[in-house]
Amino acid sequence: QVQLVESGGGLVQAGGSLRLSCAASGRIFSVFSMGWYRQAPGKQRELVASLTSGGTRNEAESVKGRFTVSRDNAKNAVYLQMNSLKPEDTAVYYCHANIRSGPTTPWSIYWGQGTQVTVSS
Repeated sequence: QVQLVESGGGLVQAGGSLRLSCAASGRIFSVFSMGWYRQAPGKQRELVASLTSGGTRNEAESVKGRFTVSRDNAKNAVYLQMNSLKPEDTAVYYCHANIRSGPTTPWSIYWGQGTQVTVSS
């Protein structure tokens, strides 16, 4: 079992910044991808940004140039630096990771509990 623990959400004014953090713990052998999704009220959950262990980056077009995802593989952690925040960034942000617990264990998807980001205009 793997647990993802998030922190860093909060209330900010438009144009402000937040930094989200997520650390995975538990039975972790290898982490392939880690990143962030978000879900706004009445909308589907969408990918914000992610990184694979090999450095492949995937970002939503709406956050390019404003958000930066990074990883600390030694800590099984992923971060999301959010700058120039807009009201439309308001959502619950979920940490996401693709992890296996052993060398012969299938890869599994894990989700954090979510952290609220609210951007006022």
